[in-house]
Amino acid sequence: MNYLFSFLVFINCVSFLFFAIDKFLALKQQRRISERTLLFLTAFGGSIGSVLSMFIFRHKISKPSFWLIILTIIVVQIIAIYLIYNYLKNQS
Repeated sequence: MNYLFSFLVFINCVSFLFFAIDKFLALKQQRRISERTLLFLTAFGGSIGSVLSMFIFRHKISKPSFWLIILTIIVVQIIAIYLIYNYLKNQS
C-alpha cells in the first residue's frame, strides 16, 4: 500500500508539472506537449495533479472537449476505486 501511495504522489506531481510546462510553452508559442500525453498522465493516476494545474495555471479550461475527457477519466477512476474497495472488503 505504501508503494501505491508513493506512486500516486509521484504521478500527480509529474502530471502537474507537465500541464504547467505545456502552459508555459503555449505562452512562448513553442512546440507543446501533446494532449494525448496529458490525458495519459491523467488516466494513469495523475487526476488530482492535472485538475489542480488546470485551475492554477488556467490551462485548457476553456476547451470543453478536453474537460469532458478529463471528467470521464475521473468518473471511471472513481467507479474503479469503488469496485476494487468493495471487492477487497468482501474478500475479508
